[in-house]
Amino acid sequence: MAGGGALTTVAVQLAAAPPAMALDNGLDLTPQMGFNNWNSTHCRADFNETMVEGIADIFVSKGLKAAGYQYVNIDDCWALPHRDAAGNLVPDPVRFPHGIKAVADYVHSKGLKFGLYSSAGSATCDVQGFPGGLGHEQQDANLWASWGVDYLKYDNCNNEGLDAQTRYKTMRDALNATGRPILFSICEWGSTEPWTWAQPVGNSWRTTGDISDNWSSMISIAHQNQQLAPYARTGAWNDPDMLEVGNGGMTDAEYRTHFSLWSEMAAPLLIGSDLRTASQATLDILTNTDVIAVDQDTLGRQGTVVSSSGGQVVMSKPLADGGRAVTLTNENSSAATVSTTVQTLGIGGASSYGLKDLWSKQTGSTTGAISAFVPAHGTVMLRVTPGSPVPPPTGMSALSDLAWTSALNGWGPVERDESNGDIKAGDGRTMAIRGTSYDKGLGVHASSDVSYYLGGRCKNLTVDVGVDDEAYGHGSVDFRVYRDSALVADSGLVTGKDAVKHLTADLTGGTKLRLVVTDGGDGNTYDHADWAGPRIACGDGPAAGVHAVSDLTWTSAVNGWGPVERDMSNGERGAGDGGPITVNGVVYAKGLGTNAYSEVDYYLGGDCTKVSTDVGVDDESATKGSVVFQIYRDATLVADSGLLTFNDNAKHLTADLTGGNELRLVVTDGGDGNTSDHADWAAPQLTCV
Repeated sequence: MAGGGALTTVAVQLAAAPPAMALDNGLDLTPQMGFNNWNSTHCRADFNETMVEGIADIFVSKGLKAAGYQYVNIDDCWALPHRDAAGNLVPDPVRFPHGIKAVADYVHSKGLKFGLYSSAGSATCDVQGFPGGLGHEQQDANLWASWGVDYLKYDNCNNEGLDAQTRYKTMRDALNATGRPILFSICEWGSTEPWTWAQPVGNSWRTTGDISDNWSSMISIAHQNQQLAPYARTGAWNDPDMLEVGNGGMTDAEYRTHFSLWSEMAAPLLIGSDLRTASQATLDILTNTDVIAVDQDTLGRQGTVVSSSGGQVVMSKPLADGGRAVTLTNENSSAATVSTTVQTLGIGGASSYGLKDLWSKQTGSTTGAISAFVPAHGTVMLRVTPGSPVPPPTGMSALSDLAWTSALNGWGPVERDESNGDIKAGDGRTMAIRGTSYDKGLGVHASSDVSYYLGGRCKNLTVDVGVDDEAYGHGSVDFRVYRDSALVADSGLVTGKDAVKHLTADLTGGTKLRLVVTDGGDGNTYDHADWAGPRIACGDGPAAGVHAVSDLTWTSAVNGWGPVERDMSNGERGAGDGGPITVNGVVYAKGLGTNAYSEVDYYLGGDCTKVSTDVGVDDESATKGSVVFQIYRDATLVADSGLLTFNDNAKHLTADLTGGNELRLVVTDGGDGNTSDHADWAAPQLTCV
């Protein structure tokens, strides 16, 4: 039957993410699609051989097989209440006069597959008490294999209080021993949190109690299953129970929401309505190939909730083509506009995005905003496809400020400028690795893969990596940087107790940057990984030759008093209010007038070799002012003036910039505050090749 358990409240252990493994039987690489008779017939007399074979006929004649449905499954009450003298299960001769094998053969003759039901207990769930599989696992598995069974739904009734994992593993092993591929559907109702242990045991596992044919039941089950997205993967699926579409207890709009959410959640699609009497509206919902394609997408990711407020819920599901499927659901009793953005959906980097409404079939485009007027209890389901991506701007960029083209994460969403946190967006904290904090970066969780479009314009990436302190010393990961398919940096094994590691990656000529985090080989529990302070250099630096620095465009300029001035002293608070640059009576026509603390940055792109300049306190400081001038090539200090006061002559500095991406001109106060610290970069010249 559908499960037999009461509705279960899902309690997820956050931060401890699931093991990255699945039952390796080659089955269910996309969620199973088919039919189960329980919701439409229960144990009534019309549940029989003729009915089941008729469903196989309908699969073919009504286009269900063509839409992807392949399993014709029977539920409880197919057997007699007692085993035979040899201990074998016996098909009910009234319901199945030709036996189960004959029905399976008929289903197979239609190019379909056949499934049946049992329970991991002494009896099944129906009150008549048909024999369960407990203690007969291998005997039953051998019998089913001899009949040509392709699918087993294994319930949890009358389990004698025995350990669920042991009971289900025993049947897994029995099915494997038959040598016949049999999809194993665990129907344990979520009572022992099977999502934490069932990946290597079954192809799918029920996450909730039984569904009922009403809005309240359906949406409640959806909410419970939504938070379990990290546990689904190729060959191993969260199962929120069968489809009620067409059973009459909901409106067609509610049934479209039901079908949309199950597909968005990569759930098994098992028809639970009576296909013998199904309306065309029901068949239109069940055979919507655009929606089914989302469920069956080969990337194998369950969609996640990316926003939820006031009954308006947005889910995003990564797709194998790099796009996203999005559901805009209005759970309220009146129509409303539901909105999101491509960045919220986890994609970006393109100038425009194609949109297709998977129910109305209308198409359009957007530059980022997505919005729809959604009826009460309705869902608008869209396929969002990025257009041509846009490369990063010229200069140094914090990677977390750029739009990624795709972001996949093992636990919750990838977070910008905070740690991974738990499963919801924005629930991280300040990134920290062994006590060192970072205000920029990407907080991820193994297994993670974040991609950026480079367009062949970028030169290198620098980044610190490590397991975030929120993992409390646990976790082990490996950070890898790919330029297209080439591995260009690898951290090796990093644990929650290791110090930060610094990586540099050559991106020259690359079209795509991929930041990949894998678990350290012991599963991905607590693998909260930080790409800390990642910066990317893109585009060419200044042209070859010698340049007056004040003629170049800086990438950023910070100043302690008014703005940085070009070719004049700092002056007062207003722009352009300085005088000629003058140090101890020597006047300079070119330069930068600043006031401590000051930092002026220029992008070099690895194309420059040297900077030379005179430095000193401007004469407009009169009787005050003491500063230190420092020149940095990226993060490396390459020249330092030492302490200079208003009494000192200008000092000449020369710094080697070879290979540097960025020139940083820094002025600090001399230790006595920054009053009158008017500091001149006098006639600075940059040599580039």
